[in-house]
Amino acid sequence: MNHNTPLSPRPLRHLSDVQLRVLTTAQLRSQGVSPADINAQCRPGGTWQQLLPGVYLLRPGPATSEERLHSVLLYAARSPAAEPAVPAQPGAGEPHAPQRYTDAMITGLAALALHRFSSAPPLLSLDRIDVLVPRLRRLRSTGCVRIVRTPGMPEPQQITGIPVAPVPRALADAVADLADAGVVRGLLTEAVRGGHCEPAAVVKELTQARLLSRPHVVDAVDSLLAEGRAIAEDRLYRMVHEHGLPDPVWNVDLRLPGGPHLGGLDAYWPDHAVALELDTRAPRQDEDAMWSEYARKREHLERLGITVVHTTPKKLRDSMEQQATVVRTALMASADRDPAAYVVVLPR
Repeated sequence: MNHNTPLSPRPLRHLSDVQLRVLTTAQLRSQGVSPADINAQCRPGGTWQQLLPGVYLLRPGPATSEERLHSVLLYAARSPAAEPAVPAQPGAGEPHAPQRYTDAMITGLAALALHRFSSAPPLLSLDRIDVLVPRLRRLRSTGCVRIVRTPGMPEPQQITGIPVAPVPRALADAVADLADAGVVRGLLTEAVRGGHCEPAAVVKELTQARLLSRPHVVDAVDSLLAEGRAIAEDRLYRMVHEHGLPDPVWNVDLRLPGGPHLGGLDAYWPDHAVALELDTRAPRQDEDAMWSEYARKREHLERLGITVVHTTPKKLRDSMEQQATVVRTALMASADRDPAAYVVVLPR
């Protein structure tokens, strides 16, 4: 038998071309290839090669980045050979639905490269590929595979048939292994500037991974939050102008005449007594205390007759028109309310 010989009259038609070149021992045996045949093909000078324990590349030469990714997933996924072959339907072409990889997804720098981060190294340059698996899986890191365990698997994103961890989780797994402050800052900044995710989602993952005790990570997070706030404020300005809302006064503090400070606001329409607050809090250990402060300020303002509209960077990014409608409705409803208490508006 050579590498051009068909494995079986029962082809694995549910696999892509790459997946037909990268197979497990179980998949080969299910197609009639004996362990002796596998060993013969993988001898020095043979036409096959073993990439990882129980995973083979059915051709000579270096593996491509895609072949490496599939080999890692075949090694780490739960019982990939249990997937039944999908027979070809009469009159149908060769179906190439992606194989399902159960309880395994690419994470870390490899995942960021798949998410097209320009600050992540190319896939072929990575000596190691991180793969995320449930905490209780009995697997060990080997070869180019680094096993990353988690008590709760996120929902993967499919990129060219590869299950990939969402950007916030992939960032946390990458940062856990990076000591270069500039590289960490570059990855976090690109996540926000590139529109991959909001800063709060990144900080939440970094907090859960207990990475905020590292000074270079804390510095990068501070830059990330400042970057995220600037982007969110820009979206807020665009919302007001692009959706024809009256101009507010921006970034102000409110005080009662001769009385206490009422809090800062991102936008305020004095003639309508409508305030807008942009919530850019990052989830940290003091989140409950921060939320209580927000809630107290809102309740105090509303007792004075001031309507408070609360929005987030994510809402401004994903549903700007809807947020503009919420503000417009609050401005129109002001005519039907009792006049608000007089407050002093100061620059913040």
